Amino acid sequence: MDSSLIDKVVSQVFIEKALQKFYYTGDTCAGWERNVIDQPAAVKNIIKNGAERIAAGIGVGAEIDKEIARTIDHTLLKAEATPQEIETLCQEARTYGFASVCVNPCFVPQCRDLLKGSSVKVCTVIGFPLGTTTTEVKRAEAEQALQSGAQEIDMVINIGMLKAGNYDYVFYDINQVVLAAKKYKTLCKVIIETALLTDEEKIKACLISKNAKADFVKTSTGFSKGGATAGDVALMRYVVGSAMGVKASGGVRTTEEAKAMIASGADRIGASASVKIVKGESVTAGGY
Repeated sequence: MDSSLIDKVVSQVFIEKALQKFYYTGDTCAGWERNVIDQPAAVKNIIKNGAERIAAGIGVGAEIDKEIARTIDHTLLKAEATPQEIETLCQEARTYGFASVCVNPCFVPQCRDLLKGSSVKVCTVIGFPLGTTTTEVKRAEAEQALQSGAQEIDMVINIGMLKAGNYDYVFYDINQVVLAAKKYKTLCKVIIETALLTDEEKIKACLISKNAKADFVKTSTGFSKGGATAGDVALMRYVVGSAMGVKASGGVRTTEEAKAMIASGADRIGASASVKIVKGESVTAGGY
């Protein structure tokens, strides 16, 4: 990666951002550690405005809208998740026709078997949640997950290397996972963990991800100190343009916040939502 070129693009983005006033200046959405959407109206607004996927956790009820269900990534990434909970996750995904289940790598074979013959995809995470494993380990982890049946990959960048300006390392780290995914014709999404980055670093992370041929950039893991903001989504969309998808993960609790994310350029909304959200019931605090 050419450091001078990256710095030049970063400067240009800041100039254009200031001139066009496109950047959302609101505060970080409170409750990022909960779920992305609190009520069914918010979900429908997201879909109406063009979102491809919504993530949700265990607990989907019979009243779920089938149109909404087809956009949901049914997610369970918490450390204490059990095989029994994963089975429930897959049963719900199959029953209601969700787009995918998103699980930790150890559960990929189980999900593959449980979802065989269905339209539900198996998504897993790589280098999660810190992004600090070596590139070789990330590539091997991705290869193993893909061989085991994963159909989408969400990988975490090495945040420390980005902050140190070691762009070649970050590019190679991402590209190796992307190359593994491309061998299996699967999507690769890059989690940049916006809560830990400055605006300049967010721009650089997006540029590097784009050059590394990733399919999506994603705001957050859901396990750090903050989640998505509409401002981050707008900035990421502006940097990657229409060439990549942008996934906002965490932080939206109201219809207005959901609209702000979509209006700012999110293609997908990610969360650890339960079906209570879709049904408009109260939601207790919780993570992926």
